[in-house]
Amino acid sequence: MHLLNQQELTSSSADLETPSGQAVKEQKLGQDLTATALAYHAEPRPGKLEISITKPCATQKQLSLAYSPGVAAPVGAIVSDPEAVYRYTAKGNLVAVVTDGSAVLGLGNAGPLASKPVMEGKAVLFKSFAGLDAIDIEVEAESPEAFVDTVARIAPTFGAINLEDIAAPHCFKIEQALIERLDIPVLHDDQHGTAITIAAALQNALELQEKVLPEARIACVGAGAAGIATLRLLTALGARKENILLIDRQGVILEEDRLLHPYCRPFASSTLKRTLAEAVNGADIFIGVAAPDLLTVEMLKSMASRPIVFALSNPDPEIDPNLAHAVRSDLILATGRTDYPNQVNNVLVFPFLFRAALDVRASCINDPMKIAAVQALAELAKEPVPEQVLEAYGENHLGFGPDYILPKPLDPRLREFVTAAVAQAAIESGVARINKINL
Repeated sequence: MHLLNQQELTSSSADLETPSGQAVKEQKLGQDLTATALAYHAEPRPGKLEISITKPCATQKQLSLAYSPGVAAPVGAIVSDPEAVYRYTAKGNLVAVVTDGSAVLGLGNAGPLASKPVMEGKAVLFKSFAGLDAIDIEVEAESPEAFVDTVARIAPTFGAINLEDIAAPHCFKIEQALIERLDIPVLHDDQHGTAITIAAALQNALELQEKVLPEARIACVGAGAAGIATLRLLTALGARKENILLIDRQGVILEEDRLLHPYCRPFASSTLKRTLAEAVNGADIFIGVAAPDLLTVEMLKSMASRPIVFALSNPDPEIDPNLAHAVRSDLILATGRTDYPNQVNNVLVFPFLFRAALDVRASCINDPMKIAAVQALAELAKEPVPEQVLEAYGENHLGFGPDYILPKPLDPRLREFVTAAVAQAAIESGVARINKINL
């Protein structure tokens, strides 16, 4: 494979040159944000989580019910019927957010300890968006097998397992091993939450651009968890592998490379194209889940008419959005940022995917459930936007179109809309233990 050349790794200085005054301003904003974020996490008490109790425990009688001797009654009931654990304990509303800290946000291998603020934050989102209780668990493990054993041993505590910030390719092996060992939902959100959100946004973008997925030519930059999971889901939705080029730091991933890990191999190509620039030339869709400034102006110009660009590297996308729109007026663009239209954000998916799985007591989260989430998100973006959402985002109008291909994360309809669709898919696909939906 050919290494990306310097022109392909970064946009030219003329394209991205920033006035020194602007650079100073951005540096100060970054310093202000750091100070504010540190104070937020430290005061008035450290961290973002606490434990609260759900039953009164103010009298001797209540204490005897909460613990000994009264607690023996639910213990006996669970011994007789293990499913009773969902009636008498918090298991059915409890998610473990588990990581080894090997791929933390854009910070790389920060380790288990430094990943804790992120995992606490994920627990906050579970509670805020879906009413789910979540406990963050940071694991020091010397191997994927040790990590799997640790999670499997503590799994009886929880109703579901959310894997988070685990580097590829170990993340694929870990997730699959836990799915096979456990009878509760296990999901690596960095893979599937991202894939579902991208697929929903892409479905709507293709409709607006008057294109169809089976015929679209796709260049995906980033062969990690998000990139590979996205391509897996897109092929399940109709994308053709012969139209897909997957690119990593060394260039287009080719069938002739014998060192490929097995998760990349399904998307290896026999193409004569080698570089990112060659892969993007003529493409209908660019999906970036890699690093800032990889997509140059020249590459964007070389894409097919009415292109779709998902530049999802955070906080800095693969191409500056303002620059991209200046170059291509026929473009639909999405980023991972809140300050631009079409934010691709996992929070649109994972709280409701887990909410649905727990509500119907699903044994796993399967492809029909993921596809149902895709369709629900895509459909909700076409519904009239409530006034409270407009107020939350300071907008006078939002409606389905090039700058609105996904619902906003603060749209209160997401919980009912996505949860109901996913729960129904779980029931219809036979993985639900409760065959009714209670929202």
